[in-house]
Amino acid sequence: MLKSNLGTRASLLNTTCPYCGVGCGVEVQTTADNKLTDLKGSSDHPANFGRLCVKGNKLLETNSVSGRLLNPMIAGEKTSWDDAIAKVATKFKQLIDDHGPDSVAFYVSGQLLTEDYYVANKLMKGYIGSANIDTNSRLCMSSAVAAYTRAFGADAVPCCYEDLEQAELLILVGSNAAWTHPVLFQRIERAKRLNPDMQVITIDPRTTATSELADFHLKIKPGTDVALFNGLLAHLDSDKALNTAYISSHTQGFEQVIDHCQSWTLTKVAKQCDIGELELLNFYRLFAQTDKVVTAYSMGVNQSSSGTDKANSIINTHLATGKIGREGCGPFSLTGQPNAMGGREVGGLANMLACHMNIDNPEHRQTVQTYWQSPTIAAKPGFKAVDLFDNINTGKVKAVWVMATNPMVSMPNRQKIADALKKCELVVVSDCVAKNDTLDYAHIALPATGWSEKDGTVTNSERRISRQRGLLPAAGEAKHDWKIICDVAKAMGFASGFNFESSSEIFAEYAGLTQFENNGSRDLDLSALSELTDTQYNRLKPVQWPVNKAAPYGTKRLFTDGKFYTQSGKAQFVVTEFNAPQQHTNSDFPFVLNTGRIRDQWHTMTRTGKSSELNSHVSRPYLAIHPEDANNLGLKVDDLVSLNAAHILTKDAPAAPVCLAVSIDNNQRQGEVFAPIHWSASNASSANVTHLFTDANDKISGQPELKHAAVSLQKAKFEYSGQLFIQQNLNVELLKKFFDYFVTSPLENGHLVYFATDQQPANIKQSLQLELPLYDEWITASSSGLNSTCAMRQGRMSLIMFVSTKHLTVDLGWINSLLTNESITPEQLHGLLNQQPDQRFKQGKLVCSCFKVGENTIVDAINAGCDSVDDLGRTLQCGTNCGSCKTELSQLLKQHKPKKLQQASQHIIALEAVS
Repeated sequence: MLKSNLGTRASLLNTTCPYCGVGCGVEVQTTADNKLTDLKGSSDHPANFGRLCVKGNKLLETNSVSGRLLNPMIAGEKTSWDDAIAKVATKFKQLIDDHGPDSVAFYVSGQLLTEDYYVANKLMKGYIGSANIDTNSRLCMSSAVAAYTRAFGADAVPCCYEDLEQAELLILVGSNAAWTHPVLFQRIERAKRLNPDMQVITIDPRTTATSELADFHLKIKPGTDVALFNGLLAHLDSDKALNTAYISSHTQGFEQVIDHCQSWTLTKVAKQCDIGELELLNFYRLFAQTDKVVTAYSMGVNQSSSGTDKANSIINTHLATGKIGREGCGPFSLTGQPNAMGGREVGGLANMLACHMNIDNPEHRQTVQTYWQSPTIAAKPGFKAVDLFDNINTGKVKAVWVMATNPMVSMPNRQKIADALKKCELVVVSDCVAKNDTLDYAHIALPATGWSEKDGTVTNSERRISRQRGLLPAAGEAKHDWKIICDVAKAMGFASGFNFESSSEIFAEYAGLTQFENNGSRDLDLSALSELTDTQYNRLKPVQWPVNKAAPYGTKRLFTDGKFYTQSGKAQFVVTEFNAPQQHTNSDFPFVLNTGRIRDQWHTMTRTGKSSELNSHVSRPYLAIHPEDANNLGLKVDDLVSLNAAHILTKDAPAAPVCLAVSIDNNQRQGEVFAPIHWSASNASSANVTHLFTDANDKISGQPELKHAAVSLQKAKFEYSGQLFIQQNLNVELLKKFFDYFVTSPLENGHLVYFATDQQPANIKQSLQLELPLYDEWITASSSGLNSTCAMRQGRMSLIMFVSTKHLTVDLGWINSLLTNESITPEQLHGLLNQQPDQRFKQGKLVCSCFKVGENTIVDAINAGCDSVDDLGRTLQCGTNCGSCKTELSQLLKQHKPKKLQQASQHIIALEAVS
């Protein structure tokens, strides 16, 4: 959609959010001089209908060119595009000539657009002749892909978002959707509000924000999903709740699977899952007795050494009851990344060919090679992510091109990734950022366009293709990823296959391949889009595939006719084995570590980390631990704790690689801890939790086990801890000189550094004065174990530091106000040196990022009579914009509402949402 305002020469352009797999439409106001002035959710986009989460709402704030990679770099020095392209092409070609096509590899990303993914896959599999192209989607979605393929004969998600709203029973497994897919969660909230009879069950070892909506929560032992769903299938059989007609007409393999599941009695499942038999029976009966059931699952299922079997055990129960291919029914994998689905479509995984064709199928290989008219075609699967870095380590893979991802932070076993990249003869990184942990190892860095510049398509969790439009010209010398790949391909001598001039040309070729020699045999069919003109492509509206002659406007649900893409046309039941996680706890490493996202951050924070508001909700990495475990270890809130794992305890690495602040959380199971994934060596001294995970992965999908590490915990003892507020940005190398532990976070008017050290406060101040000579006045005060230091620059407050023998809580709004002021009064200086803010800066922990409403303010409003989320919204505005904080508002209401009101409105609070 394009709307023009001739009076101001401004335009409204529709594009797509670059964050999670919900795929929200975004409407952006642009000016004639290439400025983005306003942003909101697209009211007519079927994924979000105008809603945006807090991350999406802050897209313009995180879209600056600061921190961008703007020029090609060789060995850290600026170079020309011609030289950079020539160097990449020459080295790749030389290695292929000397060592064969499997000596090179691409590691790509769900952050790429489908057109980028397509040409990367074409170059590697059709021209280089290797399948060594894998994607960070391997880390989030590959088990779901493998399970769908085993059951349906294709990587075909059967559901649509409407099914989540139309279900009578919605089961959320291993998904904290309230934080990871917030807009989708808001749609579910609204559906439950409109239909109070709708039942929601959450299945997760943690009680999360998502659990606030649930009618009940199964807090199962980590890794026991197969036992739970195999037990459900056995119960469905014994309870006469099977759809025998559907099983007979549309499936195969049921008898073998049901025989395998019979041993999973209610007692055995309850014991294995560590839950009560009564709550288990209630779940089983509800599934059996409800006609419309959706089971939505995400990383908690997929990121496992048995993730494929977990997903298939869920699918088995839907096939056995015929709860698939109908409105409000189906097994629904919720995609993690914005274009993980698009990457799956075009063969971004090392064990796939383009357009959902099978690399092990000679006919499929012939189809793809004939269509591409390519000199060769990969004849066997390539290295999946974990295996890829193993083979870089051994020297079999000698060059790797990393595109739009950060494996040093996201891959398990970080030290092995670092060792591999150090050994690799050529590491090429194309990215839109100038600094991340992986770029530290790049021999060649290539500047790529970012959101607001990239132009192409993405596909969301419900198979909906949307346009991500270029709103601005490329920053600096950045190029689109597809253009960089095509330039390298041409320089390698493959010009005939890569003479694309636009993303629309690439999309047309891709859509044409989906229909080539298809004849209804393959699920992915975009034949109705294969002849779009540039104008039609630019105006393309969101549409769900298949999009063909039979469904020219797209397809909501798959398998409505009971026909599948297997050889027999019938869905396949799959025997699923319960296997415990591979990373076992023991007396030395007794705690299970779980990981995941937090509400306001995305992946490795290269975008969201720029925003002070997005950092205000959770401003440093933490470890959530049950109160009993904390008590046994002598830990209290905000203590620092060191984490270690058996595989990294060597003579070369005696120190614990991860150190986090303690958050005591009754929502954790005892013996289990949780840490967020976002922080890295780019913004913290010791917060990258992937250090602690081994290479354990699913043997079918190759997906790493990133939800279950065995770790030890030990209180980290530092003499002092503190907070440094400073207007200039201090790089991490400088911070290492000052502090043993640190985490950096942006402020509205500067930067915040949390730190811990054994250095005396006077020594810290002296080091700062030596490194920061521009500050012309330093003032220090000490009392009762608190040391306060501030520094002026040209009469303005520019640095504030508090050092203490115990943890301090400092209101960031107060500090921001002091760093903003042209001058500071004696009263303000006195309050600062004694760490005594004005009353108006005592809000407490930030809850609502949109309107900067803190916990203390919310509790005061509850005590004053606000008894619902709506009431709090009317009074304080919290929860009325993106809605991401509403589950926390609900939690605060439960904690602080007077007891007589709690009993009257307990049910209402759980359902509350704004349309």
